[in-house]
Amino acid sequence: MDWNFLTRNKHSLCVSTDTRNLPTGCVFFALKGERFDANLFAAQALEQGASMAVVSDEAVYRDLCKRFGKDSAVLLDAEASQRGGIVGLQQLAHDWRRELGLPIIGITGTNGKTTTKELTAAVLRTKYRIHYTQGNLNNSIGVPLTLLQLTRDHELAIVEMGASHPGDIRELVEVAAPDYGLITNVGRAHLQGFGSFEGVQQTKRELYDYLVAHRGTIFQNADNPYLQSMLTAAAGETEVALIPYHTGTMPDGTHLVGNYNAENVSAARCVGAFFGVSDEAALDAIRAYIPTNNRSQLVHSSRGNTITVDAYNANPTSMQAAINAFTGDTYILGAMRELGEYSHLEHQNIVNMLAERKAPTVLLVGEEYAETTSPYPVFPNVDALCAYLQEHPISGAAILLKGSRSNQMEHALPLL
Repeated sequence: MDWNFLTRNKHSLCVSTDTRNLPTGCVFFALKGERFDANLFAAQALEQGASMAVVSDEAVYRDLCKRFGKDSAVLLDAEASQRGGIVGLQQLAHDWRRELGLPIIGITGTNGKTTTKELTAAVLRTKYRIHYTQGNLNNSIGVPLTLLQLTRDHELAIVEMGASHPGDIRELVEVAAPDYGLITNVGRAHLQGFGSFEGVQQTKRELYDYLVAHRGTIFQNADNPYLQSMLTAAAGETEVALIPYHTGTMPDGTHLVGNYNAENVSAARCVGAFFGVSDEAALDAIRAYIPTNNRSQLVHSSRGNTITVDAYNANPTSMQAAINAFTGDTYILGAMRELGEYSHLEHQNIVNMLAERKAPTVLLVGEEYAETTSPYPVFPNVDALCAYLQEHPISGAAILLKGSRSNQMEHALPLL
């Protein structure tokens, strides 16, 4: 699909895939999935003020041209229509990224990629006009939407890339075409999709593969042997532009909870230094950053509890790191999802770990824990946990609240 007519010489693009969020004058891009078909809402989008509708349904296209004029709609070709139009959205985003030509930093990893992205953005923002992935828009739709939010005013961009299956990162780097890249770490997550820890490594390595092939620059934690072996496999005999950093220690005065954030802080400082941000300015930005969205947040409740809230994501690696870093007395942990055949083993490992630490108070949420030899109370879901907390309130405690997003552990916060 040739998108030159839309991207050439423009200062900015406004593209939306949702009629509920449709700024006047934007391009409405109609995607189609198993349970939805946005082609059916293309006319509504134009009526709401969209300047153009991009559709994959020929009948819809003909109707739009008849009702709103030939310049009101674009019909995707066969290639761009693949996967419900996602390929077309990615093509448009890639062409827009090429049209702007600004440097892009790609960030992926099992744990810490969102926090590292946020910290790196805070650091670079002290010197540059930047754009970076908002929230968790890091998948096959979120990445192109992030790129399409770029304008000619931006000087740098940070694109977070998530993955749950082999080939996911390869797809995203082909869209974003990063000049720089950083893998935070690799761990045992999404094993149901990846098949094994080796599958995780191979998929995350796809960022290295792209950067090596396109002579990009890699920021790497030199203390992580997995990352080093992945880089060696990707590079072979090819010389790589490598900027190393070390895990280091957590600086004083941040709002981040958990020593495991030290490597995220070090990564942001390393990237900042490469782009000419002084370490003093970088540390000031990091200290000013306040985590949100239930990631490494410290909450002080009216019941006198101090709660470490890290309930956006959980996998065996991040769960073990959180438990090891926690010095309090109360653990409220949700199940870890998408582990496939490894689920029972990994949940039993967490139970064993808590037992070895002689954790005073443990409340577990999820049927996965019920299948372990847990000596602790297990609740089928967060609603059952909330009912228990209403009958058995906790006060004056230091609490770790963590679990996979699907557990919705944050619903217990008002009762803590």
